[in-house]
Amino acid sequence: MCTYLTTDELSEKIKYDPRTIRERLKDSVLLEGVHYIRPFGGRKILYIWEQIEEDMAKFSMAGGFTLPMSNGGVCNG
Repeated sequence: MCTYLTTDELSEKIKYDPRTIRERLKDSVLLEGVHYIRPFGGRKILYIWEQIEEDMAKFSMAGGFTLPMSNGGVCNG
């Protein structure tokens, strides 16, 4: 079961400004089809909480400087 969140709801959970999510995280860290969907091909974006939560924990445990890659891996720097 997936929990779908709007940008504002995600903002409340991860303590980032909605504008930061839209302008900096979406399509660089949060990827369409992995972390969010556009239901019915529309403009509305719904974020998939469980995937975001899993990736946040994974990258947090990696330690040091890591850059998430689009294939799901990380680049350590």
